[in-house]
Amino acid sequence: MQPEASAATSASGPQHMEGPSNAEPSPFRGPAAPGPDGVAYPGWNVLHLFCTIPPHADGHAVAAAVKECEADGHQVICAAMLGHKADLGIVALGESTRTLRTLQTALQRAGCHVAYSYVSLTEISEYAAKVPEKMREARLHPTLPPEGMSAFCFYPMSKRRAGKDNWYELDYDERLELMYGHGAMGRKFQGRVLQLVTGSTGLDDWEWGVTLFGVTPDDLKACVYTLRFDEASARYAEFGPFLAGTVAPIEDVLLALGLVDGAS
Repeated sequence: MQPEASAATSASGPQHMEGPSNAEPSPFRGPAAPGPDGVAYPGWNVLHLFCTIPPHADGHAVAAAVKECEADGHQVICAAMLGHKADLGIVALGESTRTLRTLQTALQRAGCHVAYSYVSLTEISEYAAKVPEKMREARLHPTLPPEGMSAFCFYPMSKRRAGKDNWYELDYDERLELMYGHGAMGRKFQGRVLQLVTGSTGLDDWEWGVTLFGVTPDDLKACVYTLRFDEASARYAEFGPFLAGTVAPIEDVLLALGLVDGAS
């Protein structure tokens, strides 16, 4: 599966599905940046941090770091991760890279070890430049996490660039047709899965980061599995590691990780 159809709602990017967005625009706004067509696309900086937590980590300092970032006008989504890859998942997004770096530094000083990270930007796909303003706002300035969707997954992806399945050798109309078909399949999961797709070309090792929120883990699994049979994914997409967990307020995540007790 690839981002354009991995969920009912797409944040942006040439590889994601294009369809109605059920994400709410955020009240926070970032600085305007001109897009390729000259239109100002005020995208946000996005930082994914996946941390392992040693026994000596200071849970109260972790919570304070999250609260400080939020107080500076940024959104921070926290997740208790499953499996060996990470314990704590953080998705922080907003206007300032300095604020995001301050959050990372504070988490590291609290004893968190960053085992995996991803740097990207919210963006508008070249296939969605003419979407209505409300949909554009939902992609550039989403309000996260979506209510009722605690299942969480993140993975990076790129389009193939070599051989007969080189995405970038297709002309625009071919790519557009594939994206529309991919999006139609993805919209079947509207209300069950929401995605944030962020651009990372020139910023990280892959071209896009895909963050999925689902009602249950089964919704995420069904969505990803279904979309992998679509031609835009089956022929042209490559995927990195998957990291999964459960979204919750930072206090509940720290409790699940054993960093604070129930009386804290």
